This record gives sequence, structure tokens and C-alpha cells, in this order.
Amino acid sequence: MDIWTSVFSIIEDIINNASPFQNALYKALIAVVGFCVIYLILKKLLVLLEKRLMKMEIFQAIDQSVFKLLHKIFLYLLILLTGAYLIRLFNLKVIEALFFAILIILLAFPVKSFLVIIIELLKSNVAQKTSTKLDDIVFDLLSKFAGVLIYCSAVVMALDVLGINIMPFVAGAGVAGIAIGFAAKDTLSNLIAGVLLIIDRPFEIGDRIEVWNAPSGSATWGDVIDIGLRATKIRTTDNIVVIIPNNEVMKRDILNYTLNSPRIRVRVNIGIAYDADIAKAKKIITDIASSLEWAITNPAPKVVVRNFGESSVDLQLRIWINNARKRMDTISIITDKVKADFDKEGIEIPFPRRDIVIREKIRE
Repeated sequence: MDIWTSVFSIIEDIINNASPFQNALYKALIAVVGFCVIYLILKKLLVLLEKRLMKMEIFQAIDQSVFKLLHKIFLYLLILLTGAYLIRLFNLKVIEALFFAILIILLAFPVKSFLVIIIELLKSNVAQKTSTKLDDIVFDLLSKFAGVLIYCSAVVMALDVLGINIMPFVAGAGVAGIAIGFAAKDTLSNLIAGVLLIIDRPFEIGDRIEVWNAPSGSATWGDVIDIGLRATKIRTTDNIVVIIPNNEVMKRDILNYTLNSPRIRVRVNIGIAYDADIAKAKKIITDIASSLEWAITNPAPKVVVRNFGESSVDLQLRIWINNARKRMDTISIITDKVKADFDKEGIEIPFPRRDIVIREKIRE
């Protein structure tokens, strides 16, 4: 204790006997040393705190980058306090505004990183516990735009600290924005359509929808794998990814097979000859439909007479299935089995035919 008292007494004598300029230098030196000591102490405390928290189960999910950001934030705060003190000490009004402006820009980097980490934590703890995919999309958009918002705000604040009137920049940005809007109207249209898709939610990631831009001869439906700001990606049942601009999506009728539930009704058209036994044909078709594993028994498959065609009685099977992705399998299997069973039972599946009568005119 006597040693520290002697040290402080010596420092006090030096400061009291020094000139005003030397006095300021001594105070600046003490401030810098104090800054280093305090930072080292805070760094040590943060390391100890990190080790203790990581032993607790509730904090094990926290990313290690969070503690690195805390180190950086404390460092910038100490620089702010030390720098402000030194500027006031030496009365450096010329660089005061510049110092604070640069510090605001530097603080934007850890703030942006910290905000992204918070968004990711919310996404993992909130979005994944909900059944809808909308939360995931919203959090992804927030992660993408968080940096832009933080950096723009930091630049505006820095310019304001420097005393620069930002209104001309705002006006210029408005004019430039109009020009860019005309030049990139298609891109902006897709961006606006993407936001409307997220709000309106005609489909979500994982839904099976009809694809109107599929290559000729390929599958015409697929699963939504991504809803971006510019385009929507759909993987067809042929494993082809179709990327459709959001503006085109909003213009079309969207056929969503799984929005309400995975259950859908499938219709299969079957024609039989006019002299065939309709009741027998109906029973064969319903028995085949009921044998499918994914067929729903309530309501049961039903066969109705839809029309009397030129060469056939047109029947239609209506069957509910519990998996919309089995639609094409249902049609294919039923058609194959109906053809085989009709051949066994002697039920004709007619095809268009014409009877040609040739009349020969007898000359006298």
C-alpha cells in the first residue's frame, strides 16, 4: 500500500511541476495506459465469462463469433471514450468531427454482424418451430438487407456529424433512383412481385405446383425449392430446375396441389363400347382403384357416365388419394390394370371407326 502511495505522490509532483503542455502530455499518456489496462482487464473478464457460459447447456447454442463481436464493441467504446478525452484535452476541434464520423463507420461493422447473429438465432428458435415456411423467407430477407440498412444509416450519421448537408445527396439519389427505375424496370418488377409472393403466399417452399414454362415433352409440375426476390425455382419431377421470374409468376394462374392438404381427387377417363356391360365395367374400375395403397376409402372411388361419344360410352373414375405426388402414378396404374382386366372380361375399349358403303350404279 505504501508503494502505491509513493507512486501516486511522485506522479502528482511531476504533474504539478510540469508546464501546461507537459501536463497535457502526461494526462494523455495516463489516458492511453489506462485504455490499455482497462481493455486487457475487460478482455480477460470476457474470456472467463465465455468459458463459464459455454459450460451451461442453455448457452451452448451461442456462436463463438458473438464473444468476438463483444470484444470488438468494447474496444470501439474504449477508443471512443479515450479519443473524446484526448480531443478535449488538446482542444483539437478540427479533427473532432472527423474522429467521430470514422468511429461511427467502424461501429457499423460489428453492429451489422451482431444483428445478423440475432436474426439467425431467432430463425433457429422461432422459424423452425412453425409449420409455415414464411418465417424462414422473412428472416432470410432480413439477413440480406440488414447490412444495407446499417451501413446506409452509418453513412448518413457520419455525414451529419461532419456537418455536411445530406439533402442534396437525398435529392440526387431520388433522381438517380428514378433513372435506375426506368432502366431496370423488369428487375424492379420482379423484386416487387417477389415481395408480393411472400406476403400473399399462393405457394410455399415444398408445395407442388403446375409449371407452365417446362421444356416441351418434359414434366409439367414440380416442387417449389426457393422463393427469391427476383425469381422462383421449381424442381420438376424430371429433376429439372425451372427458374421463373416472379413477374411472370404473378401474371399466371397458379395451380397448387398441396396448399390446403396433400389429399386431391384424381379423374381418369375410360371409354367402353356401346354393347359392353356398363355395370360390370364400373365394378372392375372401382375394384382396381380401391386396391391402391394410397387410395382413400371415404369417400370411396366412384365411376360415372360422363358422355355418349361417337364410338364409346365415356366413363370417368373419380378417386381421392392421400398424396398429391401420386397423381400420375394413380392414372398410369389404373389405366394399365383396366386395360388388362377389360381384355380378360371381354369388355371392348373402342376406337374411332367408319363404315364405308360402296354403291355401284347399274347402267342401262
